[in-house]
Amino acid sequence: MPIEREPVFNGKEMLTIKEFATFAGIEQTTLRYWEEIGLITPAARNPENNYRYFSPLQISTVNFINVLSHLGVPLKAIGAVEKERTPAKIVELLDRQENILDMEMHRLREAHSIIHRLRGTIKAGLEADPDEISVVRMEDAYYILGPRNAWGDEPSFFETFMAFCKEAPRLRINLNYSIGGLHESVESFLRAPACPEYYFSIDPTGYEKRPAGDYLVGYARGYYGEFGDLPQRMMAYAGEHNLVLSGPVRVIYLHDEICVRDHDQYLSRIIVAAKPGKKRAGGRAAAWKEV
Repeated sequence: MPIEREPVFNGKEMLTIKEFATFAGIEQTTLRYWEEIGLITPAARNPENNYRYFSPLQISTVNFINVLSHLGVPLKAIGAVEKERTPAKIVELLDRQENILDMEMHRLREAHSIIHRLRGTIKAGLEADPDEISVVRMEDAYYILGPRNAWGDEPSFFETFMAFCKEAPRLRINLNYSIGGLHESVESFLRAPACPEYYFSIDPTGYEKRPAGDYLVGYARGYYGEFGDLPQRMMAYAGEHNLVLSGPVRVIYLHDEICVRDHDQYLSRIIVAAKPGKKRAGGRAAAWKEV
């Protein structure tokens, strides 16, 4: 606040901007900017050279600004309350800022989770052998299931996927997580590999669970829904290794437009629960792999 008495320019009662900035532990440029936007006003100016002078007591204003700005309060909001601040007004300001920080922390936690999951799916694609079919031991995984897809007489991946995307906000599905497709059975997957009954997000907060267990795993290179002869090769592998396949077939898009420009280089992982069938005379043992 400006002082009423005449300043004494003797270096004892007044400080130059450089001296005050050093005293307050801030940059001169910061002090000048605060003055420019009205957060702080020099206590006086030398009438001869118009130099700024600050009172040591103005350190209280600097502390006020520093504390609130450190809490993320915008300078505009600080300026709005600076000249008429009261305990009640500051409590109200802190309440608003706490709500803002709560939302920001939620966003950061979610972003951290997305990074973790996205990195995991991309690395899984990098470590995969696209030509390999094997049985893999998998841990529990959670996801959020979208509404049932309505495939018409002329199935269109884009129509069903866009319908899923439009419904996502209502269902609180975060599309920033990797997306997959779910076929209700092996039969429906073999019948129409490119037409899953559902799409899902691998959001770990989801209520749907893929239980831990052994899964037959195969990979397909190509655009969404392009599996080539993989369904037939997976069935042949199951037959050769005396495996019983059951439950839904899940397709996870490991590499998509997030990490690949060429549509033909997209990579999908197809998994379905598998267990050994009854021992057959001369039958081959299943090939199990732990990960």
